[in-house]
Amino acid sequence: MAQVKLPGGETIWFKKTGAGKPLLQIHGSAFGHRNFEKMTPIAARDFEVIDFDLPGYGDSTGAGKPRPGGMEGYGALVAELIRAMGFERVNIHGTSFGAMIALCTAANHPEVVDRLVLSCFMARYDQAARMMRGTWKRAARDSGMEAVADLTSVAGFARGFYERPGAQDQLAAMRAAFSKNTPEAMIAGTETIERTDLTPLVAKIKAPVLMIAGDEDNMTPFSPAASGVGMATIAKMLPSVETRVLKQCGHYLVIEQPEQASALIKTFLSR
Repeated sequence: MAQVKLPGGETIWFKKTGAGKPLLQIHGSAFGHRNFEKMTPIAARDFEVIDFDLPGYGDSTGAGKPRPGGMEGYGALVAELIRAMGFERVNIHGTSFGAMIALCTAANHPEVVDRLVLSCFMARYDQAARMMRGTWKRAARDSGMEAVADLTSVAGFARGFYERPGAQDQLAAMRAAFSKNTPEAMIAGTETIERTDLTPLVAKIKAPVLMIAGDEDNMTPFSPAASGVGMATIAKMLPSVETRVLKQCGHYLVIEQPEQASALIKTFLSR
């Protein structure tokens, strides 16, 4: 585990696990790096996995004010982080909010990206997704991040997940992970998402892309309502893309089906 200071003034906590080709993972908007605590041990069998916390999450801190540029500003931060850690190019896996950041990084800083894995995201949120995230922002302000964990769990997991013997332990782990992050960071990330339309950036992606979705994802469905742009549409816009939809799986596929998701990523990155 280590920290690095970026040119923009942020101090970023990160850790490296395993050996092989580098795989940088970018977490969702309320988790921090623990988003990948089930996937990282699996992926680290084949890759050098780099997990980190965005500013305001875990042990990473900002520069006193938000970086300009919205989602593209986050993408620039990731490119700076890759260079600061001593890498020329990495594979990137971003999930949810992290997938949007990963797309920005690949579109605007292609020189640092080898291959790109994007899971459970939309390029533009539809009205239902905006309504859902509005309830999370209110919960963060009024009740704290543990309440946000409960709300997102209702929307984030497939129905069958709750029948598993370890479901309650996983929900407790999510509350613990969310509590490490500030409500302000989660709200700022959500409001950045709400302002964002990444559709113009999709055409700039030149790296090979793997997109992974869950067939019961209610947060970022594969085919959202007309006001949104989801993975079904994005797949038609990319020159080199593979798309996989995991059955009986919700938005949190990196938690629900880490073995299956890791296997897809391994196959894609090992070609």
